[in-house]
This record gives sequence, C-alpha cells and structure tokens, in this order.
Amino acid sequence: MNGFLPITREEMEQQGISQFDYIYITGDAYVDHPSFGAAIITRLIQSLGYTVGIISQPDWRSDKDFLRFGAPKYAFLVTSGNIDSMVAHYTAAKRKRSDDAYTAGGAAGKRPDRAVIVYCRRLREIFGDVPIAIGGLEASLRRFAHYDYWDDAVRPTILADSGADLLMYGMGEHQITELTARLAAGEKIGEIHDIRGTCYLTEPVNTPIGAAQCPSFEQVSTSKTEYAKATKIQYDWQDEVYGKTVIQRHGNMMLVQNPPSPSLTTEELDKIYDLPFMRTYHPSYEKLGGVPGIEEVQFSITHNRGCFGYCNFCSIALHQGRRITCRSEESILREAEKITKMPNFKGYIHDVGGPTANFRSPSCHKQLEKGLCKGKKCLAPKPCPALEVNHSEYLGILRKLRSIRGVKRVFIRSGIRYDYLMEDKDGEFMRELIKYHVSGQLKVAPEHCSAAVLDKMGKPHIEAYKAFQKRFYEITKGIGKEQYLVPYLMSSHPGSTLKEAVELAVFLKENRIHPEQVQDFYPTPGTISTCMFYTELDPYTMEKVYVPRSPEEKAMQRALLQYFKPENREIVLEALKKAGRRDLIGTGKNCLAEELPKKRRSSGGSDKRGGDRRWQTKKQAKSSHYRKK
Repeated sequence: MNGFLPITREEMEQQGISQFDYIYITGDAYVDHPSFGAAIITRLIQSLGYTVGIISQPDWRSDKDFLRFGAPKYAFLVTSGNIDSMVAHYTAAKRKRSDDAYTAGGAAGKRPDRAVIVYCRRLREIFGDVPIAIGGLEASLRRFAHYDYWDDAVRPTILADSGADLLMYGMGEHQITELTARLAAGEKIGEIHDIRGTCYLTEPVNTPIGAAQCPSFEQVSTSKTEYAKATKIQYDWQDEVYGKTVIQRHGNMMLVQNPPSPSLTTEELDKIYDLPFMRTYHPSYEKLGGVPGIEEVQFSITHNRGCFGYCNFCSIALHQGRRITCRSEESILREAEKITKMPNFKGYIHDVGGPTANFRSPSCHKQLEKGLCKGKKCLAPKPCPALEVNHSEYLGILRKLRSIRGVKRVFIRSGIRYDYLMEDKDGEFMRELIKYHVSGQLKVAPEHCSAAVLDKMGKPHIEAYKAFQKRFYEITKGIGKEQYLVPYLMSSHPGSTLKEAVELAVFLKENRIHPEQVQDFYPTPGTISTCMFYTELDPYTMEKVYVPRSPEEKAMQRALLQYFKPENREIVLEALKKAGRRDLIGTGKNCLAEELPKKRRSSGGSDKRGGDRRWQTKKQAKSSHYRKK
C-alpha cells in the first residue's frame, strides 16, 4: 500500500473496497498535500468514516475513465482543480498556454475547457440521475450569472450549465461534513437546501423568504447596469455574520445561495492539517517527471485563511472570505517537524503564509460579532482608524520554527501586506522579517502608483509603498545585507488610461525599478474588477470607468512598465506620443526612450490576423497566472 487514496481499480481492490461511498473527480493530477483543495476534502471525507476514490484528469472524450470505479454509493464530487480551467489554459491575451503546473510533467491539454461542466455532463450521460455535487474555485466563482472573458458574454450559473445537484462554495469543510452525514441518513441530495455555503436551483415557488434578490440572468446578460447592481448585492451579503440568502432568477428556475459557511475555528483548522497527507504527488507520476505545482508548496506551511485586504481584482473575498482564521502555534510546529523528516527536505521551509502571510487576527474585534463593514475596506485607500495591528504571535511562531533541529532557514513568500506592516508601531517584526525570512528578494504588490487606478483596484495609495520601501532598504543596509524588493505591477486594469501608464513608468524610473515580469489585468470570473471590465461601471458608485480594451493599447501599457527593454523602444515611443508626453522622449535623465533613427523605424503592417505586427512579439504576449493578492 502506498498510503494514497485509490486512483485505480487495482488500488481499490487492494483495499478491499467493492463500492466507494464517494468518487472525487478533479481536473488536476492527484497531489496529496494540504495546499491542494482536493487533498483536504478527500482526506476529510476519509476521516469521517467514508471511502473515497479519486479519478484524476479523466479523458472526457470517452466513458472509460468515468466508469473506472462504477457508481458511488452516495455521490460524485466534481472540481476543476486548484484553479479555474480557463485560467489554467489561457493567458490574459487569450493565447493557449503551453504548460500546466497541475499536470504530471507540466503537460498541457489533460483537462477540458470548462472542466466542471464537461465532467458533470459526461457523468449525467453515463450514470443518469446519480447525485453530483460540485465545488472548488471554478464552481465557487461561477455560482452566479457571471461575465466570461473567453466568450465575452454573460454565462448562467454553473449549476445550470453543469446539471449538478448542489454547489459548495468557499473552502467546503463544513459543507461536506454536513452533506455526507445527511446523505448517509437517507436524505436525497435534491432536497438538501439548507446547508450554509451551498447553492441550488429550485422552482421559484420554493424561493426562501427574506432573501436579497439580484437582477435575473436575463437582465444581467442584456444590461450592464443590472450586472453591476447584481455584483454589489452579491458582495454585500458575503459575510458569515450578517450575510443573507441571495437569489437570482434563471428562466423558470431560481438560483439560491445560502449564507456563507462560518469560518473554521482554530481547533477545526488544526484537525484538518493533522490529517494524514502524503505531502507529495501520487507515485504513478514519477516516471512522467512529477507534478510541477508541488515544488513551491511541498515544504511550505499554511498558517491562516481569509484576507481582509479585499482587493477588487482578487477572488478571495467571494471564495475564502474576508475574515481571518488561523491555526494554533502547536499545529504549525507539528507540521514543521513532519517536514524535517521528509527524505528530500534540505533544511529550507519555503513559506509560512496564506492568502496574506502577516495576517494572524481579525482587522478589528468588532467584526467577530458584527461582521466586516459592508462596502468598506480595512486598508484602502487608507487604513481604518479601528485597525488593530499586532505581529507578536506570528513573530513568536517564526522564531520557534527557526529553532527546530534540521531547519536552516524559514522564508516568507506568499505575500506581505506592507501597508498593514507599516501600521505596526513595534518595528521588531519588520527587522526580523528582513534579517531572517527574505531569500534575497521580497515580493510585494503595490500594483500601480496612480491614485485613480489604485482606487479602482481597492489598493492603498503609493505613499504606503514608498514608506515601506524606504524602511526596507534602511534596515537591509543596517544589517549589511544585499536584498531587494520585487514589486508586482499590473497593466491595463480598469481605470488605467495611457496617462496613468506613463505615470507608472515615470515612477519606476525615478525609483530605479526594472520589473522583470509584469501582469496584464486578467478578467477572471466573479471579481469586482471583472465587473468593471465588462460593464465600464464601478458597482459601488455606478460611475463610468475607463477600460483599455484594444490589443494596441494593452501592449502600450504593458511595454511602458518595461520601457528600459530595447525591444520595447518603438512601442514606448508611440505610447508617449499618443499620451501627449513627448517631453519624455530623448536623452535627458527623466526621459523614457530615445527617438529612433529614421532608418530603423518600422513600417508596421498588418498580419493575417488583422493585428499590427509590432503588438504580436512573443515576449509581449506572455502573461502570468492571475494573482490572489
């Protein structure tokens, strides 16, 4: 026995199982590590006394893989995997990716587009009315009618498209625990309509009383104003304290979202992370080169969940929630001890983090009873006066991790909120962060420098970053180290015109920042920024928002962030001229680009796809995955 859950018929028979209670279908390769949602849910089901088999990346073009275990006793559970399948497949420029970090060998093409829908429809074709529940990021963020970037249209709830019986949104532990108990007690999945953190479709006559109603699918798919209104309603009631049931009509059916499930307590989180994870990929993938997605997280520790940072382009608020919950110190240290005993551990814990590494408690204690403030942000545009900042517990944990036998270094790589950090009157955490927990570079996310753009992003203004940058280099110099900040930056976010893109380029030059990577805004399902991208409206003010859409302007904004690269010179010159900033062309110390000699100027020209060749260079087409910060 290899210690993993069964993924083959042979492994099923070796464990003496004739029929699984649950069959879990995922678009990822099977990795039994708590950074993978599939591992958490399947291990939890096992701990509850049920059998569970895993069908990883089934070939959706035939019945064979879906028939591997036969039908489950209770239900199929379906997910696309750790990320949305469309994001896994396509760049922000809608170009097909050549690899997939969640597949053995990094191979692309092992899951279908819209994996949850495709898998569920195949199950219906093969097994008829067998119970199906869906979950994970793809299902969670597509639970309402949503703008789909790849179709450039509004799609209905994924429940309607998939034909599943129940949708579990959020992290899912409370939901699956209650669902398994009730199915075992003989309840039918089609009648289980009161589990928090779930959605279902029902006839309008059965609509719960007192729900917050969104404009219907028909309304939001034809009116951008109604879409923006729906987005605000959906976000306003995503709070586990005061959150309401939210409903949205889809033709002759009503989508019902029950209020969010309560966050796991510290004790509950500790139990989750004490489950018997193998902390690596299934051994069958070894001959294929392993699963690349494990590399950064195999020796990492998640200590918290939730994020009150609440950036508009981030999916966390709609999925994991804004409330912070965390594991106990004892649980974290136990996991670290396990890591040190792994055969390939070299002494380096890669991360002790979560959505935001340095959040260890609620932003204020009022929210424990009253919830998080509706329509407001704890940190943007300025920190709330009620903000409570304390890094002492997190610092104590890091100190104890550093002292464990076999641990050489403990790094923090999952993201630091520098604006929160700068509000800490005790500078001890920042000093130790820089001295002990930075591996030469610290990644932070100012995203932009323009106040107008940062307001649309839901980020703090650039003054917070400037203050942090100054202090970081003061401390770094004081301890005699050579370390650098690596800022994440985003081009073409709603609200960013060429004027703001030029402003950012000037800021980068003034601060001698040469970003190696920049990210085009990616309209991923369900976010507030995606709503702005589609509707050109701010859902909280209903004011018009400028949205850069053309490939030409997106290429200009992206190139401006890397104005220093020779291959970007021509497009930067054109952007500066279009923005009316010829004062930045030349050889002066403030200039961004020199004028090209006449003989070197490109004649441009269109390619067969109807675009200008200068926008089509390979380097300018690259785009990274969407971030959760």
